[in-house]
Amino acid sequence: MLGLLPSDIDDSFEVWPDNWTAFLVMDSMGTQWRTGACGATGLDYGVLPNVMKLVGIPAKDRPGVFQDIRVMESEAIAVMAEARDNSP
Repeated sequence: MLGLLPSDIDDSFEVWPDNWTAFLVMDSMGTQWRTGACGATGLDYGVLPNVMKLVGIPAKDRPGVFQDIRVMESEAIAVMAEARDNSP
């Protein structure tokens, strides 16, 4: 159903089973960042419903996955900002 398996991903980090579905969506959204003069500002939510469909997320699970994506997005923005602020 969801294409990738945990064994298909580099094991340099762990994805808990409860987060696997949201991880697949977030990974698929990798080219969908909105950017400004200071870097990434957030994901393009306009494409998110189609990405969820393509990844195979059942409609009943999409609201929860969306909330998980927002948490990951927020942390990713913080990590990118820290990297930007600490670059030479």
